Amino acid sequence: MQAFLIALLSMAISTASLAADTLARARETGTLRLGFRADAPPYSYRTASGEPAGYIVDICREVAAGVKKAQNIPALKIEYVEVSATARLEALRDGKIDILCDPTSMTMSRRAMVDFSLPTFIDGAAVLHRINEMNRLEDLRGKKIGVLQNTTTEEVLRTTLSQLGIQAQIVPMQTHPDGVRNLSEGKIDAYFADRGILSYHLLNTRNRSGMKLSDQYFTFETYALALPLGDDKLRLLVDATLAELYRTDRVKNIYARSFGSFPPDQFINALFVINGLPK
Repeated sequence: MQAFLIALLSMAISTASLAADTLARARETGTLRLGFRADAPPYSYRTASGEPAGYIVDICREVAAGVKKAQNIPALKIEYVEVSATARLEALRDGKIDILCDPTSMTMSRRAMVDFSLPTFIDGAAVLHRINEMNRLEDLRGKKIGVLQNTTTEEVLRTTLSQLGIQAQIVPMQTHPDGVRNLSEGKIDAYFADRGILSYHLLNTRNRSGMKLSDQYFTFETYALALPLGDDKLRLLVDATLAELYRTDRVKNIYARSFGSFPPDQFINALFVINGLPK
């Protein structure tokens, strides 16, 4: 047991030492490695032409510009490294990437493996609907509600409706585009998913007439950039860059590229104001 603890401590020290050299390594190699997801629009995905894109990828590009300026690296190269949903944190922990640019929720258990920046987004379950008003779940009594099958959102929806005694027909969908299309065609009355995802698909659907995105959240998750554990210099630089970005209108332009002309809701606006920390 003692040998195991010594080995574990040595590994932790080695990992911390590696993390502490992120900016030094960027100066030495002229490269910053950004981990991104190919399957998490509108936050982090690969376009049809193969380019990394998305709201959080764009946020990371701002961070890379901040690193380039602060570290005086005239020709800083961004290396995009695709990561999977199941192994993304391990890729950061093992030094395969420098910053994780995807919709990763901050949790206490994850903070044992990685550090987190200032928040980048607040998301949670919301509803896209065809009825005139949808202020409460009770307004969906007797309606057909679509939701992506085999997800935590489906579990939350079923549990919540059961607890409230609301009788409604749950219609599982294989993909988000399927759900939005069924709503557009009047086959369902509402579609549940993360609000950011709904905004993205509403923006990109051909027939959005008669559809409305509710203002209400039914769950909350706070996203942030995951950073190497113990790299205080990198975290401070990332946070300073984000805080400066939030103090300007540039962040709203970045938001509009992924979510269209729909203005940021009260929670996103509050995130920008609260985290636009002074220098």
